[in-house]
Amino acid sequence: MPEEKINLELSLVQKAGPHLFGVDEVGRGCLAGPVVAATCQLDYPKLLKLSDKDRSLIRDSKTLSLKQRLKALDLIKEIQIFSGIGSASAQEVDQLGIVGATFLAMDRSLLKARQISMILIDGAHPHPHWVWPQMPLIKGDQKTYCIAAAAIQAKVYRDQLMAEAAKKYPQWGFDKHVGYGTKVHREALATYGACPLHRRSFAPVNALN
Repeated sequence: MPEEKINLELSLVQKAGPHLFGVDEVGRGCLAGPVVAATCQLDYPKLLKLSDKDRSLIRDSKTLSLKQRLKALDLIKEIQIFSGIGSASAQEVDQLGIVGATFLAMDRSLLKARQISMILIDGAHPHPHWVWPQMPLIKGDQKTYCIAAAAIQAKVYRDQLMAEAAKKYPQWGFDKHVGYGTKVHREALATYGACPLHRRSFAPVNALN
């Protein structure tokens, strides 16, 4: 376990207070489906008791296979104090823009949080309206466990949503590309047009009009 990874979070807990939250989103670059954000607060004594092998699974979700993500999710559920999921629909993405919709999803992921000392947010930009102390971290899911845990939960949740959507809209293959602009997805758009899950403000979809 990289010492700097856990030391950053433990030092922030000591300085800011015990209620440290990590927030991340998935689906920002998709052509279809919601943008989903998750918030996670970890129990650090429990995290430290995990084996090195198990702890190494709580990392950038893009580097994990589906099997590894599900294993990591089980581990996270055992060591988290709080978790929340929030989403903004394709229609809200069109209305607010992807940045505004992402912040809305993050707001919704925090609705049930009671006490917040500080929020670590993945990326370069702070949330413009939060009253709590916050720290944006570029590649935060690689630098902290709480952001990585949030990212994994958001990824698993959104992938499951898109797999369900594929049953209703089978022509677009959402279970395979989860809404990203792959060649298969773009070919389906050219053949079938857009469905209600598509983001009309995104160029490849907008070009169909």
